[in-house]
Amino acid sequence: MEIKIEKTTNPKQKPDASSVVFGKEFTDHMFIMDYSKEKGWYAPRIVPFSNLSLNPASAVFHYGTEVFEGLKAYYTPSGKAQLFRPEENIKRLNNSAERLALPQLDEQFALEALKKFVSIEKEWIPKKFGTSLYIRPFLFASEPALGLHSIDEAMFVIIASPVGNYYKEGINPVSIMIEDEDVRAVRGGTGYAKCGGNYAASNRAGEKAEKKGFSQVLWLDGVERKYIEEVGSMNVMFKIDGKIITPKLTGSVLPGITRKSCIQILKGWGYDVQERLISVDEIGEAMKNGKLEEAWGTGTAAVVSPIGLLQYKDTNYSINNGKIGEITKKLYDELTSIQWGNKEDKYNWCAQID
Repeated sequence: MEIKIEKTTNPKQKPDASSVVFGKEFTDHMFIMDYSKEKGWYAPRIVPFSNLSLNPASAVFHYGTEVFEGLKAYYTPSGKAQLFRPEENIKRLNNSAERLALPQLDEQFALEALKKFVSIEKEWIPKKFGTSLYIRPFLFASEPALGLHSIDEAMFVIIASPVGNYYKEGINPVSIMIEDEDVRAVRGGTGYAKCGGNYAASNRAGEKAEKKGFSQVLWLDGVERKYIEEVGSMNVMFKIDGKIITPKLTGSVLPGITRKSCIQILKGWGYDVQERLISVDEIGEAMKNGKLEEAWGTGTAAVVSPIGLLQYKDTNYSINNGKIGEITKKLYDELTSIQWGNKEDKYNWCAQID
C-alpha cells in the first residue's frame, strides 16, 4: 500500500529540549490507517495532527477494545535518527491485538509506516541527552455498534511526543508501594497484553500510592496475592545475594522489551539471571537479611529506574541505603549509550531512520 502524505501548513513551535515533560506536547503529524472486514487494512496516510472524529457508539468507548505500544526515537552524535528495537513493538502490538480479537497488522508494512512517520517528524526529536521522541502506536475498534461481537471496523494510529524523564526523580531511586488489596491482572486474562484496561485497573492503587508519596505500585499476583509481578509502568528486577531475579512471564506480566534487552545484557556480562516466581515474603526476608542488594524497574519510558525504598503493609524497607546500585547504573548506562548511539550496537537492536 502507498502511504499518502499531507504536510501541515501550520507547523507548531518545538519545545525547549531542557524543559520537555512526558507526554504533554505532540508533533505536527500523525499516521492513520483504517480497517474493515470487507477491505482489510486500507487508506494509510500521514496527516496533520488533529482530533479524531468517532461515533459515540464506537466499540472502543464501551468495551475497551484498544491496544497500544510505546517506543522511542533518538538522535545519535553523528546526527542520525534511530529507533530501539521497533520490530519487537510491532510484534507485541499484534500479540496484544490477538488477545482482544482486534485485526492483525502486516508487521513489515507497520514497521515501514512507523519509520516513514518518524522520518517526517525527526526534527521533533530533541537532541539533549536524556530526552527522546516518544512514539505511541495504538489500535482500536471504531465500529459504531453496541453489543459484543467480532470487530468489523478498526483504526491504527501513530502519534509522537518529545519527552524528558518519565519520573521527576530522573535516574535517582524511586519509592515503590507493594499493593496487597487491588489486583492488576490474572493468568488467562489480559495481563500480557498492552491494553488500556490493565492500566485503568491500576489507577486506584496508583492514586493511593501517590497520596502516600510513592512513585508507583508493585503488583502481586491475582490468585495467591504473594508473588511479585510488575510495577505499574515497568517490569522489575532484583539482585539478591549476587543473582539477578525477575518474575517469569506467566501470562499476567507484560513481556517488556527493555526487560528482554536487560536479560540479554546481564547474561552477556556473566550474571546468573533467574526468571521465576518470587514471593513478597522472599523479598522481605532478603531485605531483612541484607541480601537484597539492588532493585530496579525496566521499561521504555524510564529505561532503567532504581528502586530505593519498598513499602509493604506500612513497613518501609530501604534498598542499598536509598542509593542507585552498581548494576542498575551500569545497565542504564549500557542501554542509553546504545539507544543514543554513544556505544557500538553489537546486538543490532537499533533501526536507522532515513
